Amino acid sequence: MREVPLTIGDRRKRAVVDTVRSILEAKGHEVWSIAPDATVYDAIDEMARTGVGALLVLWGREIAGIISERDYARKVILQGKSSKETLVREIMTPSPLVTVTPEQTVDDCLRLVTVRRVRHLPVLDGGELQGMVSIGDLVKTIISSQAYTIDQLQTYIAGS
Repeated sequence: MREVPLTIGDRRKRAVVDTVRSILEAKGHEVWSIAPDATVYDAIDEMARTGVGALLVLWGREIAGIISERDYARKVILQGKSSKETLVREIMTPSPLVTVTPEQTVDDCLRLVTVRRVRHLPVLDGGELQGMVSIGDLVKTIISSQAYTIDQLQTYIAGS
């Protein structure tokens, strides 16, 4: 996955990146995934390798669920299980998952992650996987938008 940093205060960025589609255009559409029959160890290894906090669990092209670092901590470590013997399907959060569409706004997504207490939102368009946004992506978008607004106000006030 190629990550495109949003530079705070960069005047070339839009003032408001208000949809999931805009976030995916900036960060990319790649989704990291794992099979339900993989071991939890393999899932954690993949998360560490790719620098993500969750993997979609795919059965073929179908979303079977999601596995996160939180699942690992609560369902493996705290229960004294072995990550090399436990399968992803045993601890994943199964489908149906909380998902969003490319047209949904950042505000919609922030409400969802808050109310539903999730950190990752798969993006589906017509039932087809388009990407995934995390709470970090949403916060980065808000911060970038606010920095842009501040920069524009300072430019206006300074008269330049």
